[in-house]
Amino acid sequence: MRIETDYLIIGSGIAGLWAALEASAHGRVVVVTKKENAESNTNYAQGGIASVFAPDDSYELHIQDTLNAGAGLCHRDAVEMLVREGPDRVRELIAVGARFNTETLPDGSVVLALGREGGHSRRRIVHAADLTGREIERACLAAVEENPKISIFENHLAIDLVALDGQCLGVIALDRQTRVVKVFLAKGTVVATGGLGRLYRHTTNPPIATGDGLAMCRRIGAKIANMEFIQFHPTTLYHPDADSFLISEAVRGEGGVLRLPDGSTFMEKYHPMKSLAPRDVVARAIHAELMRLGAPCVYLDVTHLEPERIKTRFPNIYAKCLSFGIDMTKQWIPIVPAAHYSCGGVLTDKEGRTSVPRLYAVGEVACTGVHGANRLASNSLLEAVVFAEHAAADMAHLTPVDFSKVPPLDDMLQVGTEEPDMERVSQLTRELQTCMWEDVGIVRTNAGLSRALDKILSIKEEAEAEFRRCRLAGALLELRNMATAAELIVRCAIMRKESRGLHYNIDYPNTDPAWAHDTIIE
Repeated sequence: MRIETDYLIIGSGIAGLWAALEASAHGRVVVVTKKENAESNTNYAQGGIASVFAPDDSYELHIQDTLNAGAGLCHRDAVEMLVREGPDRVRELIAVGARFNTETLPDGSVVLALGREGGHSRRRIVHAADLTGREIERACLAAVEENPKISIFENHLAIDLVALDGQCLGVIALDRQTRVVKVFLAKGTVVATGGLGRLYRHTTNPPIATGDGLAMCRRIGAKIANMEFIQFHPTTLYHPDADSFLISEAVRGEGGVLRLPDGSTFMEKYHPMKSLAPRDVVARAIHAELMRLGAPCVYLDVTHLEPERIKTRFPNIYAKCLSFGIDMTKQWIPIVPAAHYSCGGVLTDKEGRTSVPRLYAVGEVACTGVHGANRLASNSLLEAVVFAEHAAADMAHLTPVDFSKVPPLDDMLQVGTEEPDMERVSQLTRELQTCMWEDVGIVRTNAGLSRALDKILSIKEEAEAEFRRCRLAGALLELRNMATAAELIVRCAIMRKESRGLHYNIDYPNTDPAWAHDTIIE
């Protein structure tokens, strides 16, 4: 089955939905997503969207905070575009129905309520309680569903991008309900598939975050950059049934203090901003203290804050902790780090263009130059809308394509007839996640990275063999992508002979000015 359109969006988090809304002004849009509903990293984003609104804030302060967090690798031109366009994008989100928290000033005027998070020198986090991502996605999804020029294909798992004469012309996808394979063709394709946290044993990401877009882009030759910079969120709930539930950065922004099991503080040893230090510093500090003490977790303390303020500002986090028997207004929250965000990705320019003509990447799957070696908190949702808008505007200038030259599906995809061994697929997935957690985590070594690469290449080879031999199955397709994404992370980590930002290698413990550049896989 072939479906032709003007613009194709793969993924339906905030980056994909915003790209679809903007592209619909220029033609017909098809959104292909493996989600059933609002399951995405956007939906899990608790903190907010960073933007300059406060009277004591400025573009230059936001730019400088971003550059400081990025540890010398941010592209200043991309950061300036992000920050300067930020307020207008937030206003547009409000215009499509996003409901952010507000406060009334003494003069009776109503303004956006602004929070603060680690690494920010001012209060600039626009939020909807502690479920900002969910609120933004709700508003964008409603706008997309009301738009007659946009069609959404849910439960469709992308298999591979369609490449012809060095260009990307669409995607091959599996309808997970009917098991029918479809070919979606477009003159412009946007990959907005989100992150890859599920490559790790402990992650804040939903199950769909398996690096699909990154792997597909790489398979048709797109350049990849900075994959060694995997952000580990320092504060996820430590509980056997919590599945690494995220405790927002904003909890520390509101005054939360990190403590050791004996109640003593420790962040003053690692950074002058103490508990409000950037995430990479906090995650490594917690890791070091856990290794030193042999303790299972450290704690986040907000018991000194006014209880009603906590319940109002963090209703979802409060309720979740309470469901596990932890009243955060009276008890410390046990926390550990977990894989959270990929700062690298498919290399793009400021218009979202990849190295492959007609192929764009936006959101977490992309490496725009904004995040450098470490993402500043709450810049990700902003990056998604700013760069999605640029990508949509750029696609409007693409010339039409003669799709009759695209080969038949059977020539592009050879599908086997045997049923895959799903027990083996599950075993390989667990082995990959364990390998990544143990050897490609917060602290790395040359020996561990070498060991990880050997293991990952072995898993990748077996996954590819199963892919060629067997009928299509979601878990097998995801394992194939996970292995490719994991390989890219490890290869970038091996290439970088220093420690910088989120990449810390014991064998190269210092930052080397000679490495103040992107790690690019051509």
